[in-house]
Amino acid sequence: MSQTVLIVEDEVAMRRLLRAALTAHGYAVIEAATAAAGRAALAEAPDLIVLDLGLPDGDGVDFVTATRRRSAVPIIVVSARDREADKIRALDAGADDYLTKPFGAGELLARLRVALRHAASAAGDPAPDARYAVGPIAVDCGRHTVTVDGAAVHLTPIEFRLLAELLQHAGKVLTHRHLLRAVWGPGAVGETHYLRVHMAALRRKIEPAPARPRWLLTEPGVGYRMRAEDEPAGATPGPGAP
Repeated sequence: MSQTVLIVEDEVAMRRLLRAALTAHGYAVIEAATAAAGRAALAEAPDLIVLDLGLPDGDGVDFVTATRRRSAVPIIVVSARDREADKIRALDAGADDYLTKPFGAGELLARLRVALRHAASAAGDPAPDARYAVGPIAVDCGRHTVTVDGAAVHLTPIEFRLLAELLQHAGKVLTHRHLLRAVWGPGAVGETHYLRVHMAALRRKIEPAPARPRWLLTEPGVGYRMRAEDEPAGATPGPGAP
């Protein structure tokens, strides 16, 4: 059975492009040109939502917030808004990913596959013996071990928790706030310098070329993302400096 994607986008040309890309890869598509139509379409239980923020009858972030009250359906924002503040608002409201227009169909499809896979496997907090692997990087939470290309890598406890959180949500943008809360606790949500220091150290141990990371990617001003294994390596280049 094909998976269904709800497109909430007021631009006819963009809806046409999105529909063509999605149907060509086997997805069923529902279209909505307004937030109201998008909310009504949720009754059809789509597997994923592709959402523009600039809707004629409301802000897309409000749509994300309202949707999260009733559903955990993955939401990928596609928007011409490229300000850091807009990205952070959307992600903190509950969006799973954020793509700035223009973008390639290949990147959208890769992000979509990751979001669907993550939704299918999500079951709350990881089990104590959970294992995660992306590309050459593998984490065994039970044994508290990390390997890269089969070779053991020694991480500090903070580095281990940071890497495990990113691996668990591979392909998904994790905001600074999310990572600080998950790794250091609620009292550290404003200490973004913690992330800069530990991410730099983590890249030195994990990445073959830390200045041009392949796996541990920066989303400037927003947070970090572990590149998914099936995502094109050049989809979103991460700057070397955290």
